[in-house]
Amino acid sequence: MPELPEVEVTRRALSPLVEGRRILDLVHADPARYRDTERAVGRRILGLFRRGKFLLFRLSGGWLLVVHLGMSGGFRLQRTPHTRVVFRLEGQELYFHDPRRFGKFWAVPEAERCRVPLLCRLGPEPWDPAFTAEYLRQRLRSSRRPVKAILMDQAVVAGLGNIYADEALFLAGVRPTRRGTRVTRAEAARIRKAIPRVLEAAIEDGGTTLKDQSYRQVDEAIGYFRLRLSVYGRTGEPCPRCGTPIRRMVIQGRSAHFCPRCQR
Repeated sequence: MPELPEVEVTRRALSPLVEGRRILDLVHADPARYRDTERAVGRRILGLFRRGKFLLFRLSGGWLLVVHLGMSGGFRLQRTPHTRVVFRLEGQELYFHDPRRFGKFWAVPEAERCRVPLLCRLGPEPWDPAFTAEYLRQRLRSSRRPVKAILMDQAVVAGLGNIYADEALFLAGVRPTRRGTRVTRAEAARIRKAIPRVLEAAIEDGGTTLKDQSYRQVDEAIGYFRLRLSVYGRTGEPCPRCGTPIRRMVIQGRSAHFCPRCQR
């Protein structure tokens, strides 16, 4: 699933293509998945923003077009066999490509953005001043869940998913299975510092394109952060710090990768 870096890379690529343009039509055949999009037609795109893993098209007249990329969604400059929505704009066409069909759109008045329930339950962004080491420590210490599961809870911190939770915990030297109640103040501070560092590096590299090629940038370039992954998807390979083979286990239905020596 595209995580914060992939959504942010998409936002940065789309912004100069869409901002200031009027939406002439949004063509699709799935009104249950792409909800009330006719309400966006005729409106001008005033800005494009990101909140967690959501793209927010701010429209004239006080409306939002909210987009979640799902597991395989992304925007393209050319039509693909998996094009689900055609964006017809003044002087520009874009195509929403989504092989697995988990992406969703909502057109809602900006004042009623809570019609998209998860959007109103998101925690602070990783760069938000409210996302402090003490805030994170309190959220971790209030739960007996494994620390990785807590970090992937969008109500705790917005945008973090499977790949970057693994990478941040490796950088912080904390095993993903550690119970939140057992995370120390020093460990919480290290995790808090590691999260934005990992995300910034991934954004700089265009995100992470894995072997399944499900994520690509708007121009179909791959995301090169895969070449810098320390633990995610590297089961059995040597740890980049100590050489110990990377291990994989399942935590609450999701894979977790870690070094058993560096993350005690």
